[in-house]
Amino acid sequence: MQRIVFDFDVVSPYAWLAFERLPQALEGISQHVEYRPLLFAGLLKAWGTRAPVDVAPRKAWIFRQCAWLAQRQGSTFAPPALHPFNPLALRRAVELVMRHVWARDGADPNDADALRTLAAAVAPLRDPNADAVKAELRERTEDAVRAGVFGVPSFRLDDGQAFWGQDSLDMVVDALRTQAARGGSGA
Repeated sequence: MQRIVFDFDVVSPYAWLAFERLPQALEGISQHVEYRPLLFAGLLKAWGTRAPVDVAPRKAWIFRQCAWLAQRQGSTFAPPALHPFNPLALRRAVELVMRHVWARDGADPNDADALRTLAAAVAPLRDPNADAVKAELRERTEDAVRAGVFGVPSFRLDDGQAFWGQDSLDMVVDALRTQAARGGSGA
């Protein structure tokens, strides 16, 4: 089974679009997706770059393009009233819900027992300002930087290939099919 590390930050509208499209793009490919939230601001700092939305015309373009892309792929796109925003408080809940749906070997995400377990896991959220939470996100971000990740969303394969942007999903799929045709995961 081929593993994909999906690096994302909920602050990125492109991460949202990739998240929405990923299951369809990977249909028919034996793979395991590891959803890995990180700090986009940490990536920017590590590479000495600025957030794209720091430039007003670029922010307007990003939201216009994302609305168009979402419409084309059949996804909803409704930007938050405030952007950028501090996504720290959202990360743990997002990670738990994504894993509940996508990392349980085909289990029914609406199973009553599973939903009770999820509710219990989400209810006592870890304090997003806790040192342990911040340290975990810093480590994930540093790991991504060491792997050459410079933006979100990014996709990393076990053979070391990395792909950036929701528009690289077709490249990811081609790489996975090439690996499968060669008879391995590339690891």
